[in-house]
Amino acid sequence: MSRRRTRARQRRQGPRGAALVKPARLIDAQDEAHFGGKASKLAHSLRAGLPVPPGIALGTSHVEALAQSHKEALHHLREEFRALGGPCAVRSSAIGEDSEGASFAGQHLTLLNIRDPDEVAHAVLKVRSSAHTESARAYRRRQGLDETPRVAVVVQRMIEPHCAGVMFTRHPITGENQRVIEAAWGLGESVVAGLVVPDNYTLSADGKTLRRQIGTKDLALRSNPAGGTVEETVAEHLVEAACLHDKHLAQLHDLATKCEQHFGRGLDIEWAIAQDKLYLLQCRAMTRNR
Repeated sequence: MSRRRTRARQRRQGPRGAALVKPARLIDAQDEAHFGGKASKLAHSLRAGLPVPPGIALGTSHVEALAQSHKEALHHLREEFRALGGPCAVRSSAIGEDSEGASFAGQHLTLLNIRDPDEVAHAVLKVRSSAHTESARAYRRRQGLDETPRVAVVVQRMIEPHCAGVMFTRHPITGENQRVIEAAWGLGESVVAGLVVPDNYTLSADGKTLRRQIGTKDLALRSNPAGGTVEETVAEHLVEAACLHDKHLAQLHDLATKCEQHFGRGLDIEWAIAQDKLYLLQCRAMTRNR
């Protein structure tokens, strides 16, 4: 076969052949070089039996195939999205993202409550585009990374939490061996985006509550039945009510301990509680630089 025909066949198949235009089950997305750090850590978390919602991962080749309107890549994505059985969150898992030196916090787009198989490819491409903005490129330059991003994507079943937030397994300011937890009603993006003053809890290394400061949580982000999210006003009696009680704090401490056993100390964890069950949404190294 001539080189010209070989190249033409490769273009039809997509980058590096047809096998790489199929999503992987999230539990199988361990290869950080292809699926990015976010997907890789979630894969390892699932294999360790941690409570991660189900999902799929699109490697860098699959994302680029979608950007080239590769029909087979689109077909496989739609089929796997349907198999997840409900609304999903679409998040960046770019190569080099969520490392100890660079979190890319606020740089790459996250799209929540994607409900239609025909929408999911558009969501993936929007996430990809967010990594190519001048702001994201400037961030990469400051971190000494290649300006041209390699973007993988996680598509994960949505959790509809009554409360959610973040947890640092070491104190983010002092570096002490303490858990610092922030929590708010609804989706955790209200905490990450700074839309509310969240509850703040500090636990000792053995899980004892050292500090409990209740925030002002006057709005909650919820899934919109039409897709995306909506801000809801929180009932007055809940604005300054504690999101977390002792049993929840004990569960979060246990989750932090298990994550550190697998990934080392000093982790930034995103979590959610739905129907009284705790879920791990993301686990990454705490960053030296934001």
